[in-house]
Amino acid sequence: MYDFIVLSEWLEFAVRWLHVITAIAWIGSSFYFIALDLGLHRDRNLASGADGEEWQVHGGGFYHIQKYLVAPETMPSDLIWFKWESYATWLSGFALLCLVYYLGADLYLVDPNVLDIPVWQAIGISLASLAVGWLLYDTLCKSPMGDNPTALMVLLYLILVALAWFYTQVFTGRAALLHLGAITATIMSANVFMVIIPNQKVVVADLIAGRAPDPKYGKIAKLRSTHNNYLTLPVIFMMLSNHYPLAFATEYNWILASLVFLMGVTIRHWFNTRHARKGSPTWTWAATVVLFLTVAWLSTAPMFRAEDSETVELTPAGQRFAAAEHFEEVSDIVLGRCSMCHAAEPAYDGIPWAPKGVILETPVQVANWAREIYVQAGASHAMPPANVSYIEPEERAKIVAWYRGAAG
Repeated sequence: MYDFIVLSEWLEFAVRWLHVITAIAWIGSSFYFIALDLGLHRDRNLASGADGEEWQVHGGGFYHIQKYLVAPETMPSDLIWFKWESYATWLSGFALLCLVYYLGADLYLVDPNVLDIPVWQAIGISLASLAVGWLLYDTLCKSPMGDNPTALMVLLYLILVALAWFYTQVFTGRAALLHLGAITATIMSANVFMVIIPNQKVVVADLIAGRAPDPKYGKIAKLRSTHNNYLTLPVIFMMLSNHYPLAFATEYNWILASLVFLMGVTIRHWFNTRHARKGSPTWTWAATVVLFLTVAWLSTAPMFRAEDSETVELTPAGQRFAAAEHFEEVSDIVLGRCSMCHAAEPAYDGIPWAPKGVILETPVQVANWAREIYVQAGASHAMPPANVSYIEPEERAKIVAWYRGAAG
């Protein structure tokens, strides 16, 4: 069993690595094409009939790029489609969601102090919210609201704020922000899969058949692409937030997340304006700084529904580890070596909140966090950092023996 735990940790690492790699590829190509489109010179009468062009230099060579508003007269045989970066990012992200939050739902998804529901219900709510979020967004884009991009963006923002609040009423703070990022990423990837690529394929099919492509398909795809452009930075923040309790474990985490979406707009607005050669709106950076300082201030609010160590109950997995041989000894080791940091009110200088939101003040909490204790302080020497509490090799061996004995 413990071999499986080690393998599962490496599997999670591999999937996370894949997710980061594919996200870099997707975000990089997205940012590049947004900048390219905005920076095209459209004031030139091009013999090719293209809408605009730009010359670029990179890697020791020069590139001459032209964009056609609808499509060129003839379709090249080696047309490159930018889609798999998006698909692979979503698929790897969903796999990571399953590995971390579904398989580890007792610790990472469900918080009885927030909403005491069975794991299967929490997973069902998670999956349903991703689907419903996309359907609602897609319906609004296809409605008359789609003809008013600014009003649509304001409405979509208000929906995201409502979702941020909803998630904090259902899941742990950590899972709430992660799901807000997941539903946004689902919208972005579905835009590519369900709208942008299909519309481009319609244009290609018309061109091959000798028909004049309808410009509306390009207009629709451009709207969805613009949404993706402004949503990218907040998604990255939400994906990183699960590593920082100051982001996910405060009373106002849903407000904090809502402000991050505004920062995504202000930052992207500066870059988009610069790329379009329409000036340098420095006010956007001032607005971003104010928003970020507000986020930092909100993070100093009390921990989000800080758990009462005396009322924490054993999870199903925790029951097995609490009954295992060496548990009392391991509990004493952890409480002696780890609880100065992993406490509701840490005693270690410079640690204002428990790292990762993990509190280890009672034997019950030690049993519930058995896997993480084993991985961090038994199978590896990650904890304590720099071995600041001087945990002995014999004590690490005792943690390993306890965990492996209970895991079977």
